[in-house]
Amino acid sequence: MRRYFFWKLFGGFFAIIVLLTGLILVFSVTNVRRHYLDTLTDHLERLGRSLMPRIEMYLDQDSPQELDAYVKEMGRNLETRITVIDRDGRVLGDSDEDPKVMDDHTFRPEILAAFEGQPGSSQRFSRTLKARMLYVGLPIVREGSVSHVLRLSLYKQDFNILIGDIVTGIVRSVVIILLAAVAAALLLSRSITQPIRQISTVSRRMASGDFDAHITLKNRDEVGELATSFNFMSDRIRVLFDELNRQQEQLRSLIKAIGEGIVALDEEGRILFFNQGFANMIQEKDLQDKYIWEAVRKPEFVEFVREAQNEKRKYWKEIEFSGKAYRCSSVYLKESRETVITFHDITDIKRIENIKRDFVDNVTHELNTPLAAIKGFVETLEEGADDEQNSYLEIIKRNTERMINIVRDLLVLSELEEKDLTRHFEEVQLVQVVENALKIFKSVLDKKGLTVEFEKDEDLPIVLGDSFKLEQMFINLIDNAVKYTEKGKISISLRKEAEAVGFEIRDTGIGIPQDQISRIFERFYVVDKSRSKKLGGTGLGLSIVKHTVQLHGGSINVKSTVGEGSTFSIHFPRI
Repeated sequence: MRRYFFWKLFGGFFAIIVLLTGLILVFSVTNVRRHYLDTLTDHLERLGRSLMPRIEMYLDQDSPQELDAYVKEMGRNLETRITVIDRDGRVLGDSDEDPKVMDDHTFRPEILAAFEGQPGSSQRFSRTLKARMLYVGLPIVREGSVSHVLRLSLYKQDFNILIGDIVTGIVRSVVIILLAAVAAALLLSRSITQPIRQISTVSRRMASGDFDAHITLKNRDEVGELATSFNFMSDRIRVLFDELNRQQEQLRSLIKAIGEGIVALDEEGRILFFNQGFANMIQEKDLQDKYIWEAVRKPEFVEFVREAQNEKRKYWKEIEFSGKAYRCSSVYLKESRETVITFHDITDIKRIENIKRDFVDNVTHELNTPLAAIKGFVETLEEGADDEQNSYLEIIKRNTERMINIVRDLLVLSELEEKDLTRHFEEVQLVQVVENALKIFKSVLDKKGLTVEFEKDEDLPIVLGDSFKLEQMFINLIDNAVKYTEKGKISISLRKEAEAVGFEIRDTGIGIPQDQISRIFERFYVVDKSRSKKLGGTGLGLSIVKHTVQLHGGSINVKSTVGEGSTFSIHFPRI
């Protein structure tokens, strides 16, 4: 195991220790040096003050030879250089040199300070002795003023030797402390990183699936609490993982048991998961990690997959596989960016639909001829019938016309359900289609006293569709609005939208109860049966409207309030 953390932690401790010991060494040496220098200076001052009475006596006697002899004697005894300087800077006596050959000492720093009345000190190179010296100057006050200066000095090299011995002792102590601190840091780093390494090792074992791995630490500190929490987490993960495995196994068994085909794809169209139903449907076994277009070589289905992945929403389409009809439904999973497709076998449903459609086609075609004959005979009988007979003939005629309308609407519905109707689509301008439909109801509107408001945007986009079927759809919607509106007005509008053309028709009629709105597009469903029969409704008009809208790829929405009217909104995709 790489020990990056250990070396990082130990390196940090080591850097701090070295920094602190370095600072301690620097400050210790500096303080010792300064303290010793101050002590030595005080010593020289005290020494000088002890010599001052005798020196003042010689000065009072004006005996420079005796003064110089005394200074030389005391210098030898005290191992200290002693110098006496007068106000003019002349050396009157010196323990190491002949005063007559010495330079003017007026401008020496310690001399200047002493003539100011305060003891002075300095460190500098002596040109006389050719050595670095420590000087201390003391003022000699006579008759209220400083007349002379007593200067004492020591060789700096003696001072440096002593300081060097002290510094050597300090350095040795610091090195011992440094080594002890480094050893302590090493042990501390190891005590911290060892549990972490153990936790890391157990973590890798858990990652590989070994949830029985536990950490055994005797620590009672925060690291010990971390290990305890980690062991508890490991136990919980094992329980949850076992539960997850059990649920996944149940889910797999359930999916395998489903007869419908299921396949999951990633963003690139690669198969991530499939069940046996899908494999049986396309008659392939080795499908894992294949692209869907490699497994299913059907352009129609591949196009459906691409549309589903591009749309990223629920999407469905009816596709045939091996002579069977399937409803393919896709769901896009945003979190995993996967597409799940399910295949529902609707072969029997389509067969029943075909049987029903064929039955309706056959029945409607068979009924057309006898109904037309009945209507013709009724009209012939009306010419020679009396009033009582005419009343019966009128009932027969009305019901015959209702049957003819039902047959006609059934034929229209049957035609709308054909798959290949879109082949006859053309560019359609909806304004003209709506205006043509309105012309049919002009007399009825005038008779009922209803007004029509038709609002349209300028430059309405073209839609692609069947103009005849669209006109029939508008006729059905307007017919319903006129039939169920006794007073007020009918408002129609065509609006330009972002990706569609919106049609809306609003009336002030009787309205539709909320619990029946969802059923108004069912075949033969009427809200008010008595009123519908009276007005000759077939119950197929709105069903035709819905199929026409679906045929053109549009959507329809209904809002209604009983007693206030209804609003039908349709949105057609624009070109």
